[in-house]
Amino acid sequence: MRRVSLIAAVALLAAAAVGLTFRAHAAGHARITVYAAASLTDAFPALDPGETYSFGGSNDLAAQIEQGAPADVFASANTALPAQLHAQGLCSKPVVFTRNELVVIVPKANPAHVRRIRDLTRRGVNVVIAAAGVPVGDYTLAVLQQLHLGAAVLKNVVSRESDVRGVLAKVALGEADAGFVYMTDAKTAAAHLKEIEVPSRAEPKVAYGICVVSGSSRTATARAYVQRVLSASGQRTLRRYGFLPR
Repeated sequence: MRRVSLIAAVALLAAAAVGLTFRAHAAGHARITVYAAASLTDAFPALDPGETYSFGGSNDLAAQIEQGAPADVFASANTALPAQLHAQGLCSKPVVFTRNELVVIVPKANPAHVRRIRDLTRRGVNVVIAAAGVPVGDYTLAVLQQLHLGAAVLKNVVSRESDVRGVLAKVALGEADAGFVYMTDAKTAAAHLKEIEVPSRAEPKVAYGICVVSGSSRTATARAYVQRVLSASGQRTLRRYGFLPR
C-alpha cells in the first residue's frame, strides 16, 4: 500500500509540475500585435487567437509602421509593401506565406445582369473597387489594363474603398452592382453574392508577404508567430479559409 501511495504521490507531484510549467509558459507569453491585410480578418485569428490584430488596407498599415506604430509583425496582401519597409530597415526580409485570386462579385439577385467583366463597361452599371495603392486596388487596375477595359470600366466606378472588406460590404449590401475582391473574401459572403472569374490571361499573381517589424520589442515571439504561419498547421488553416499554397 505504501508503495502504491508513494507512486500516486509522485504522479501527482509530476502532474502539478507539468501544470505549473504550462501556466508559467502561458503567463510568460508576450502578446504581440500583428498588422495584417483586411483579407486575413477571419483566417489569422483562427490560426492564432492569442495575439492582438489590426486589420486594414496593407498600404495604410505600412504607412503606420513607417510612422512608428507599435506593430510586431506585418502581413501584407502583396510583397511590394513589406519589401519597401525592408529596404528602409523597418522590417525583416519578407517571405511569401500564401496566395490568392481576384474575382468579380455581384449581388445574388444581380439586378444589373453582370455575367462577365466586359459587362462592367455598360452604361448605368455601378462598380466599386479599392483605391490605388491598396493591393487589391492595384491588382484590379492591372486586370483592367490587361483586358484593355480600364477607361471604360473606371467611368462606372462610384466608390474607391480603403480595403477589400469595404468593397465586399458595398456589393453585399446592394450599394453597387459589382466589385473586385479576393476569392477568399467572396467566400465569406457567399450567401449574398455571386462570383465571376477573371480570365486566366489577366489573373494577377497575388502573393502575400510577411515580416517581423524591426522596432518590435518582442522579436523572438514575432519570429515564432511567422513560423506558425509558415508551418504545416498554419498553412492548413489558411487553406481552410480559401487561401492558396504559397
